[in-house]
Amino acid sequence: MNSSTDDELRSLAERNLKKKADFKSFLVVWLFVSAVVTVIWFFATPGILFWPGFVIGGMGIGALVSWWDAYGPTGGITEGDIDAEVERMKKKP
Repeated sequence: MNSSTDDELRSLAERNLKKKADFKSFLVVWLFVSAVVTVIWFFATPGILFWPGFVIGGMGIGALVSWWDAYGPTGGITEGDIDAEVERMKKKP
């Protein structure tokens, strides 16, 4: 492997590790916010609609997207993808 490829792989690895760390941080924030709004609901408006569910659900959607970005299939653009796109563009009139 040449230096350029090693640098690219290192950069990709750093980016992937950051995404995973960001996801874990988001989970901690989600848990904290969920607890805070549930406690506020319990003391301020018990017996009424469980409105923290909207906050918890919304953040849950964000957590799902964050998980997909960190652990889901890699959507990275490969050299093969770039080459295929260049060839496709060359064929256009």
